[in-house]
Amino acid sequence: MAQKVTIATVARHAGVSRQTVSNVIHSPEIVREETRERVREAISLLGYRASQAARQMRTGRSQLIAVRIEPTRDGINGSVLDRFLHGLTEAAGEAGYRVMLYTAEDPATEIATYDDLLGAYDLDAFVLTGTDHGDIRTDWLAERKVPFVTFGRSWDAPERYPWVDVDGAAGTAAATAHLVTQGHQRIAFVGWPVGSGVGDNRRAGWASTVRATGADPAELDRATPDGITQGEAVADELLGLRNPPTAVVCASDSLALGALQAVRARGVTVAVTGFDDTPVAQAIGLTSVSQPLAQAAASCVDLLAGVLDGGGIRDGRTGDGTPAQVLLAPSLVLRQSG
Repeated sequence: MAQKVTIATVARHAGVSRQTVSNVIHSPEIVREETRERVREAISLLGYRASQAARQMRTGRSQLIAVRIEPTRDGINGSVLDRFLHGLTEAAGEAGYRVMLYTAEDPATEIATYDDLLGAYDLDAFVLTGTDHGDIRTDWLAERKVPFVTFGRSWDAPERYPWVDVDGAAGTAAATAHLVTQGHQRIAFVGWPVGSGVGDNRRAGWASTVRATGADPAELDRATPDGITQGEAVADELLGLRNPPTAVVCASDSLALGALQAVRARGVTVAVTGFDDTPVAQAIGLTSVSQPLAQAAASCVDLLAGVLDGGGIRDGRTGDGTPAQVLLAPSLVLRQSG
């Protein structure tokens, strides 16, 4: 009987990592041409094709993973998770998995949903989104030895479980550094209240870059709940200062859209940068930091496969040697607003 060809088989034949094979399949543009061709030749030669039925019979697993759909907010930032879910579904299908979606309003409700789903379905694993400090969801799953991977790092203990994240600090640092090269000396930040992992990370990139110029970031640092109205109110307060900023970096496109409205209402020229490069940012020409969501989704599936096939994590790596934590770099998309 012919041996089942898996991503790991292709990786060994091509002399690359599982992650590289996954990238060639899902995000080929980030892989060098020579490596892409080597991997594609291996895929063709070995006849690699993810077969859900064959894998299920071989492993005794359902090949079913579950992920939450987050509650709708303002219709702008929700598109980020939509794009991630689309990428996750595609990547999971390529790897022979199916995705089950569920809803939950808060962490406690989500944990209750885990219990219900595990009782009703033969789930292999979960993909969690929106991690934060003291995340009770990961504790619950870990205590019950339920496999999972998160899109969002473990903020309290970086190597505690497998995760994929995007370097938010690098994104806001790049946005701020660009503004500095454009001659801006007073660059404000409009972000979320202190205490959230993602929000604090994005604030840190802006603050460190401003501090490197010799300026004190505290004067122009503002915090508010996410939303267009909130962003407009905070930005308007900043623009009303005796010495107002000439540029504003925001923790989300929602806040940035509000800041743009404040700028236009006052009739001043101020550069505004958002985060997440949502369709709204693209439509109105807003400079924004873009997350590699397709790559993040593919990395989550690859990590999860490594955990399931390799029996968990040892010394910060999955059973096949893949690093259990993946930090991806965002990119700054320049438009007229920046």
